[in-house]
Amino acid sequence: MQFGIFTVSDITQDPTTGRTPTEAERIKATVAIAKHAEEVGLDVFALGEHHNPPFWSSSPTTTLAYIAGQTTTLQLSTATTLITTNDPVKIAEDYAMLQHVSDGRADLMLGRGNTGPVYPWFGKDIRQGLPLAVENYELLHRLWREDVVDWSGKFRTPLQGFTSTPRPLDGVPPFVWHGSIRTPEVAEQAAFYGDGFFANHIFWPASHTQRMIALYRQRFEHHGHGTAAQAIVGLGGQVFMRRNSQDAVRDFRPYFDNAPVYGHGPSLEEFTQQTPLTVGSPQEVIDKTLGFRDYVGDYQRQLFLIDHAGLPLQTVLEQLDLLGEVVAVLREEFEKGRPAEVPDAPTHAALVRAKYGTEAPRQATPNANRGDNLTVGSPYQDTATVDAPANPAGSAFGPAAIRQGATR
Repeated sequence: MQFGIFTVSDITQDPTTGRTPTEAERIKATVAIAKHAEEVGLDVFALGEHHNPPFWSSSPTTTLAYIAGQTTTLQLSTATTLITTNDPVKIAEDYAMLQHVSDGRADLMLGRGNTGPVYPWFGKDIRQGLPLAVENYELLHRLWREDVVDWSGKFRTPLQGFTSTPRPLDGVPPFVWHGSIRTPEVAEQAAFYGDGFFANHIFWPASHTQRMIALYRQRFEHHGHGTAAQAIVGLGGQVFMRRNSQDAVRDFRPYFDNAPVYGHGPSLEEFTQQTPLTVGSPQEVIDKTLGFRDYVGDYQRQLFLIDHAGLPLQTVLEQLDLLGEVVAVLREEFEKGRPAEVPDAPTHAALVRAKYGTEAPRQATPNANRGDNLTVGSPYQDTATVDAPANPAGSAFGPAAIRQGATR
């Protein structure tokens, strides 16, 4: 089982000092947090994607690649990658590249996001959010598994003989989690493809998360990917710890009360009673987290949110020190009674073994004789000799137009 942290990359005023960090300070703090997560023995660091203040993480792959260069074991993921407003071709390219530079320590969580205005910012219609998620992932799934793709759909221009580059490391695509707070269709999509399902699990009561996970497990089995117990499940969580619970409640209360997401709503006590938020001692975090298994079954990944709402860097690093102790206990306790059929969390090495067995992995070589992005070759070659596909859309940048000198 994997344990880690995720960040939503908010830049929030510290309510105890009145100071708001700069973007540069928050970005550098996030890198320090990721590095310390590896140092205390955590497995995963996941970064959200946002394109609006007060968040800074508009380019997760850039940040994760930088972190990859300064870590050795940390699995790098997202929380989430916007499948609705990002071009699937760009997702395919960016995350395959992250795979290569991290030596396979990369996966991603796809989601629709929670910021409505992002849709028109990227030329999309929020009313088409679910159809966009379905169509875009269908294309992304193919781009990573087929060297040459012919494709047409409703929401983007067609592709003719297209090859995304670089090809996935060892010919094995990054593992995909589909993340959702409340949408059953996302659970169905994850189950249909046999991918992982990540329940955000920090705002809703246990009964809601239980229903979502049960649906995903049932449909995973229905689509023939294995038994319900073999479905790949991840959960979010949210903690704040001190050595004793009274200090934790006292220290966290001003941050909770002023947090942009849930501040000025239910009390801290009400929220911790009704949701997975745990504010207390390390033992209280252990007890509550172990209780998650009672209603979702054995699962593969547990991520905690620990750095939001204006908490200063030093406090977050202290939280990581405590979380390292907590995770050491959780690893041991979660293994007790874990059925043999329950799989481990997917890693690149495990996916390579599943594909090749004892054979050596084979890196795909793109077919240089096909592909809109490969066929024409050098702009200085004799274009009259190029055997390029037709250009039915009549694009000024297609092969036919190049033959006519339209793009000189």
